[in-house]
Amino acid sequence: QVQLVESGGGLVQAGGSLRLSCAASGRTFSSYTMGWFRQAPEKEREFVARIRWSGGSTYYGDSVKGRFTIARDYAKNTVYLQIDSLKPEDTAVYYCAARSRPDSGQAPADYDYWGQGTQVTVSS
Repeated sequence: QVQLVESGGGLVQAGGSLRLSCAASGRTFSSYTMGWFRQAPEKEREFVARIRWSGGSTYYGDSVKGRFTIARDYAKNTVYLQIDSLKPEDTAVYYCAARSRPDSGQAPADYDYWGQGTQVTVSS
């Protein structure tokens, strides 16, 4: 059973930084793609970033390019999302997701497993 557990969210002032973590368990993830999504109140779930577990290639949503960095730690089975220069519009619940294929995926429906989410709130 795949489990994804996010942590690291919180309340931060605009311009600050956060690092979100996603601890993955229950499977060997070498053939997986790991993604981060976010969902603000009354908005659709939005693709943020993804990384191939094997090889580490990354891809970012247009709204976060240059400020967000996705990375993974093989030894810890953990995926990270570093968020810099936070803006109030980054306020959302951030979700970690896993796709059991190593190819591209940017829609929520492309992902097979989801974490419970972690709240990020940015004050102005």
